[in-house]
Amino acid sequence: MSELVLVSPLAGWSTPLEEVPDPVFAGRMLGDGVAIDPLGSTLHAPCDGEVVLLPETRHAVTLRTARGLEVLMHLGIDTVGLGGEGFEALVVLGQPVRTGDALIRFDLDLLARRARSLLTPILVVGGTGTLARRVQGCPVTVGEVLMEWVPAGAAADRAAARTGAREARSRTVRVALEHGIHARPAAQLAAAIAGLEAEVSLLAAGRQADARSVVALMTLGVRGGGQVEIRAAGPDAPAAIEAIEAVLSAAAPVPASNTPARAATSDPVRAAPAQPEPDPEPLRCGAVLRGVVASRGFAVGRAAVLHVREVAPEEAGGGCEHETRELDRAQARVRAALEQARSGATGPAAEVIEAHLALLADPYLQTQARGWIGRGKSAGYAWRAAIRESVAALRALGDARMAERADDLTDLERQVLLALAGESVPAVAAVPPGSILIARELLPSQLVRLDAERLAGICLAAGGATSHVSILAAAAGIPALVALGPAVGEIVEDTALILDAEVGELHVDPGEPRVEAARARMMRNAERRARERQAAQRECRMADGTRIEVLANLGSLADAEAAMRNGAEGCGLLRTEFLFLERRHAPSETEQRDEYQRIARALAGKPLTIRTLDIGGDKPIDYLPLPREENPALGLRGVRTSLWREDLLDEQLRAVLAVEPAGQCRILLPMITDVAELRAVRARLLEASRQVGRTAPIELGVMIETPASALIAAVLAREAEFFSIGTNDLTQYTLAMDRGHPQLAARLDGLHPAVLTLIARTAEAAHAQGRGVAVCGGLAADPAAAPILIGLGVRELSCAPAAIPGVKALIGELTLEQCERWARQALEQESAAAVRALSGVAAGKTGEPESAGACAPARG
Repeated sequence: MSELVLVSPLAGWSTPLEEVPDPVFAGRMLGDGVAIDPLGSTLHAPCDGEVVLLPETRHAVTLRTARGLEVLMHLGIDTVGLGGEGFEALVVLGQPVRTGDALIRFDLDLLARRARSLLTPILVVGGTGTLARRVQGCPVTVGEVLMEWVPAGAAADRAAARTGAREARSRTVRVALEHGIHARPAAQLAAAIAGLEAEVSLLAAGRQADARSVVALMTLGVRGGGQVEIRAAGPDAPAAIEAIEAVLSAAAPVPASNTPARAATSDPVRAAPAQPEPDPEPLRCGAVLRGVVASRGFAVGRAAVLHVREVAPEEAGGGCEHETRELDRAQARVRAALEQARSGATGPAAEVIEAHLALLADPYLQTQARGWIGRGKSAGYAWRAAIRESVAALRALGDARMAERADDLTDLERQVLLALAGESVPAVAAVPPGSILIARELLPSQLVRLDAERLAGICLAAGGATSHVSILAAAAGIPALVALGPAVGEIVEDTALILDAEVGELHVDPGEPRVEAARARMMRNAERRARERQAAQRECRMADGTRIEVLANLGSLADAEAAMRNGAEGCGLLRTEFLFLERRHAPSETEQRDEYQRIARALAGKPLTIRTLDIGGDKPIDYLPLPREENPALGLRGVRTSLWREDLLDEQLRAVLAVEPAGQCRILLPMITDVAELRAVRARLLEASRQVGRTAPIELGVMIETPASALIAAVLAREAEFFSIGTNDLTQYTLAMDRGHPQLAARLDGLHPAVLTLIARTAEAAHAQGRGVAVCGGLAADPAAAPILIGLGVRELSCAPAAIPGVKALIGELTLEQCERWARQALEQESAAAVRALSGVAAGKTGEPESAGACAPARG
């Protein structure tokens, strides 16, 4: 397919699609192109083609070219509601037309009075390619070149020619980042190719973005698990592709959000602030506000209300040269402040600052701002317009998580506007120790300047659970609620508050008795945790003496040390992926052996269960490119990948066999669905034992993570020495729900009777052969689930180190007879909710977080 040049079908002002006040067009859901604010009254053909769509309302027309592309022209926004009034079709359906032919005559004055907007999108629909050139941000005349569309191969060739490369390259990869391409990974992507001589772009869902533009990458709207095509041309194209893929393959899970996305606005400057909210009713003493948990915890304190001064820039500028100089000066001041803050920041705070620095240097934002200055606007007005165009594009994606990322742009807008006004971004006023900060919203730059030690909690009217503010609060251990609504604005300074960020409630002025009771609860919680940590050093037994082992899930040496401090009785699952991720080459056999040995030594001789490498699906590795799969979760995962790369498997087996003492370690195989897989690994294990000269046997177990393995558990139990049930994947595959899907998260519950039935079947098969059965998934630390798991026959629970004291304390209050009775009843329930209700009633729990010890409820 050859190139296609489109000329302007209208006289007027050409502008980016992002300015169109309709999320369908602004978000490029129908196709890519530009919009024209018309000055004439006749729409012309932008190319040769055939009229394939002409609605009775005559407000739009679509042409199909000889190449099979479709060009859609939509006169104004929401003009379908005019019912054809003001439009006259000059062509008929099926008619061939030539470039420049008149298509529709329209009444410009009528549209100006009655249409939502005159902006007319001109879109290229269909085909695999990109717009190599588009004219926008300037006046156009009918017949003037407007856009140039090139097919995918030609686009790459053109880029290669510009950069002196002989060959353009592309690669399609899966995005392992759980929350997709938002501000931080977008900044990392741009930084990854800094200094490389290559033109790099990412394509997804028909949209294309310059990989050096953080904003453009964010507006792709790519979610975790989605696929993108990386295209690069130039001398460093191979290195650029590798660098981009490495970033996209680095998973970093954060909590799911329940905050709805906001729609795009029509005017990027005037309409971007949220619509005025209705005046809330005054809060009564004892009122309870409910919000979204952003960072778990429980706090008692007094309100510290944050008031933020809005900066309103003048619209008219003082000349292009002056305003450009002013914008450069303000940005330099903000950049210096961010770099100073970065020098003392670590963890998520440092990542947020890096993202802001990348956004500040974003070429797309700079171009847009200078375009507004060129139209006679002030530096402040231009910067706000550029930011809010991008904010509108993000919110138009219909993705709540991407909408939350717009907060970073809003934050940067405010920082630059303050600098233009001669002010620095102020630190939040010092608050008394133990305060609960109250605000409509809190920007990341404000939070990183707070003294976290003085804050007891944070409560925001707006925001979402995956915003950068929420991530920063969780990293600092500050309990936080967001999306509490406008009533938060009625809370006055120094009001007594109880913040329950376990159940999502803020109690306003609850009265001194309740405040005292909450403080007492906090003291009891602290005392209980101290007692549990002390008691956790003893072996775990039920109230009737039944022995239940409580072990730890580990992912590093530091985890092992923390587990021992918390009373772990060994390691039930060592995730060896930590040795293989975030590096360019696989770890050597010696490196693996030494790390396993250090962890074994930290466990002081207690059992160490080492799971072989579990990659693929949601855990790809950049130096081990897997074959392209339509559904990676159902492809090369776990043991399948190990048997596909037997060299890596053999090295890992030899490294485990070398750990001393010989009887401390056992090996666990992930994603077993067939006894032949177990036999294949056992054969390689025997050969590895021969190679290292080991004669002592080593236990070989399998993970039960799929319905298939649970259903053939009786067969597997004849050859595996032990079972470990991974309830996260078992729940996902049993219920056919992606555990990373935000809309399904609440329904993905491992206490579903179908999942419990598979666990019961597995335990029965294991006991029949005298095999041990453990649970190492999220259910092991769930206070509602642990008693039922024990009742189904599980005698080993493996969980996060921090949860161990609470799990041991809970088990110590139960008897085996109780647990078996609850388990039988649970199998007869009709839903996970019913099982949870049964578990709460049977155990006599109040439902308050403190009654569950240190175990926060875990789903799946």
